[in-house]
Amino acid sequence: MSEALRYPSTRGASPAATLSEAIAAGIAPDGGLYVPEYLPKLSPEHFDPNGTLADTATTLLAPFFAGDTLESELPAICAEALTFHTPLRELPQHPKTLVLELFHGPTAAFKDVGARFLAACMRRLRKNTTQPLTILVATSGDTGAAVGAAFHRQPGIDVVILYPDGRVSPRQAHQLGCFGDNVRALRVEGRFDDCQRMVKAALNDTALQRQLPLSSANSISLGRLLPQMSYYAHASLAWWRQHHEPLNLIVPTGNLGNALAALWVRSMGLPIGEIRLACNANATLPDFFAGHDYTPRHAVATLANAMDVGAPSNFERLLWTIPNAAELRSQLQAHSVDDRTICSTIALHAHEHGEVFCPHTATAMHLLDQMRAAGDTLPWAVVATAHPAKFESVVEPLIGQPVEVPMALTAMLQRPASAEPMAAEDGALRQWLLNRATQGVAVFS
Repeated sequence: MSEALRYPSTRGASPAATLSEAIAAGIAPDGGLYVPEYLPKLSPEHFDPNGTLADTATTLLAPFFAGDTLESELPAICAEALTFHTPLRELPQHPKTLVLELFHGPTAAFKDVGARFLAACMRRLRKNTTQPLTILVATSGDTGAAVGAAFHRQPGIDVVILYPDGRVSPRQAHQLGCFGDNVRALRVEGRFDDCQRMVKAALNDTALQRQLPLSSANSISLGRLLPQMSYYAHASLAWWRQHHEPLNLIVPTGNLGNALAALWVRSMGLPIGEIRLACNANATLPDFFAGHDYTPRHAVATLANAMDVGAPSNFERLLWTIPNAAELRSQLQAHSVDDRTICSTIALHAHEHGEVFCPHTATAMHLLDQMRAAGDTLPWAVVATAHPAKFESVVEPLIGQPVEVPMALTAMLQRPASAEPMAAEDGALRQWLLNRATQGVAVFS
């Protein structure tokens, strides 16, 4: 057995943790994010060419789990979480234009992969404890529903979802509030960045943690980030075996977790070529990669709302991965796409190619359209992060017809939904949580 990896904080002021400790805590005591001491190296020969996504994930993540209490459970965790396909589909308009579809899970967004994996880990880590745990999750649209679905009715765990009121699509809002039982939704009178700040403040509040143990299921959670690497490994290996060349990726991103997962897979030695980041009008990352200082700012509302992030949390992990800014800018690019262009891209591809994309996927498709127009002939996969049916109020007027709704999403939309109002203040969330703790309610009802 290889020596177990340790997981230090990006800020370096907390003791290194085991993988299980890092997954259970969510965020390090110093406020930083857990990262592995180093990224293990693998090659295509390590993977079963006939393996499923769960098989690929088991091989890919084995070095991260080696020596940990969850090591023997890894195959079962992967099999339990990764029960749906993430197909790499070639589009007809160009022989090397592909879409990596990540929206075939229960809530029709890529967040299902990480949320279900994290829930499977937490179920095993908590099997011998009766102490209740509250998981806080800030969402700009899709994360909350994925976490709610993954942890719904899981004994001993309560989930509190914070989302910016009026800044998610109607169907997203319905998903967030439709679970009940141990999952509660709070509609915050502010931006996603307010939700994210409030969650981080609660997680770093040691007095609050003594009264009400808390953890996180945002992309700051290592238990969500690691499994997201699996679909990039699976897709790039399939392309490599068939074409003997790396697969290049265009990743829609807001909080940087999905993009970081792709970068880590490439850094481990698997056949991913260039990685480009597609952002909406929130230009924190595009400005940085254009050579400006990293400057977090307030998020602005866009049609690609799940990417409405002005202060991406995983930037700390990005700098840990490639600390030199010049080298980082040489390895990644990021580009902004405004709402008007998102709309024109959705309409163009629907009418000319019969392909319907969600607003987030459209940011990536627009970048590829520009690259093809400039003569680029490399194999590029656009990462499709959510099903367009989640954004029917945006998409359907542009394409002139209804979008078919996946069965799992239909079932959620048929449930009643509710959410409580919440001021965009750290103290408001703290008091709400303390009220719950003093009521002695272990599971919401």
